[in-house]
Amino acid sequence: MASLTIRNLRKNYGSVEVLKGINLEAKTGEFIALVGPSGCGKSTLLAMTAGLESITQGEIWIGDRMVNSVAPKDRDIAMVFQSYALYPTMTVKENMAFGMESRNVPKPEQQAAIARVAALLQIEPLLNRKPGQLSGGQRQRVAMGRALVRDPALFLFDEPLSNLDAKLRVDMRTEIKKLHQRVGKTTIYVTHDQIEAMTLASRIAVMHKGEVQQFDEPEVIYNRPSNVFVAGFMGSPSMNFINGEITTANGTPAVSFPLVNGGTAMLQLQNGVAERATSRSVILGIRPEHLSRQSSATSERAGFATLSAPVEVVEPTGAETMAVLKFGQKEVVGRFSPDEAPKTGEDMPLAVDMTRACLFDPATERLI
Repeated sequence: MASLTIRNLRKNYGSVEVLKGINLEAKTGEFIALVGPSGCGKSTLLAMTAGLESITQGEIWIGDRMVNSVAPKDRDIAMVFQSYALYPTMTVKENMAFGMESRNVPKPEQQAAIARVAALLQIEPLLNRKPGQLSGGQRQRVAMGRALVRDPALFLFDEPLSNLDAKLRVDMRTEIKKLHQRVGKTTIYVTHDQIEAMTLASRIAVMHKGEVQQFDEPEVIYNRPSNVFVAGFMGSPSMNFINGEITTANGTPAVSFPLVNGGTAMLQLQNGVAERATSRSVILGIRPEHLSRQSSATSERAGFATLSAPVEVVEPTGAETMAVLKFGQKEVVGRFSPDEAPKTGEDMPLAVDMTRACLFDPATERLI
C-alpha cells in the first residue's frame, strides 16, 4: 500500500484553467472521496493521478515516488471506470486475467489471484459467463475484480455506480465499503453523489470550479461547512439559507429576519459567533432536521429558539415527512418525524436548534 500526495496541481486546456492549484494528501489505507458538480474538475484530477492526462504544473506522489512522468502501467494503480470497460467477447475469468496476461504473470499465480478475488466478491458462479449475460451490479463486481487481482498500491474509482438503479447503488455502496474494510487499500473515489461520499469516505474533498473548497472528515463537512457552496451541496435536502441581521434580544446576541405576518424572528446566537462577524448582515444556515415542532422537551433545552411559520407543502416519505415552510419571503424545508408532521396551511410552532446553526458572511460566503 502507499499514500497519495498531490501538490499545487494545475491543468490548463489552452487558456482554460480546469484545476487551480490542488493540494491533497491521502494517507496509507485511507478512502478519499472527490465530490462536486459536473465540470468541477474531479474526474480530470483522477485521470491525472492515473497518468491518463498530462500535468500543466505541480507534483503527484504515490508513496515516496513522484510519478509525473511515469507511464500509467508503471504507477502501481488500478482503476474502475463508470462504464465497466469489460471486453464483451471474453468471459469474466478472461477479463480478470487480461491484465496479468499482458504482464506475463505465471498461470498458477493468475489462477490463484482470480480464485481469491472471485471468492472475495462472491462472483465464482459467474467466471465462465460473458459480460452480456450479467446484470449491471454483476458487471461492476467484475470490473472491481479485474482491478483487485493486480493487488495495486492505489485504487481509483471514477463514478462506478452512476449507471446503476437506485436500489442497486445502495447495495453496491455497501459492498464497496466492505471491500475497502477487508483489503485496506488507499482509495480515491470520484462521485457527484454526496450521499456516496458521506457514507463511504474517511475524508471528503469538495470541489467546485477547479478548486478544493473543503477537505475534511464527513461529519465536519456536514456540520461545519467552510462556505455556502459546501453547505448547500452536502446534504439532501440541502441546508436552508436565510438573510438576516445580527441584533440583541434581552441583552443577548441574536439573528433577526422578517416573518410572513409582519413580525420579526429573533433567534439567539451561541457564544462568540456574533463577535466574529465583520458586519451586521449575515446568512443564517439551518439544516432541515434542525427544525422541529415546539414541545415541552425543546422548551426546556438550552440553545433552542422558537418561532411560528405557515406550512405550504407537506411531503410524506414514510420514515419522515418533509415540509416547505415560509420564513418571510423565503421558503425553507423542514424534516420531521411522522408523529410531529405538520398539515398544509398550519401555522406551525417551531423550535430551531441554534447550537447546530451556521452563520456565513454575505460578502465572502465563508463560515463565520
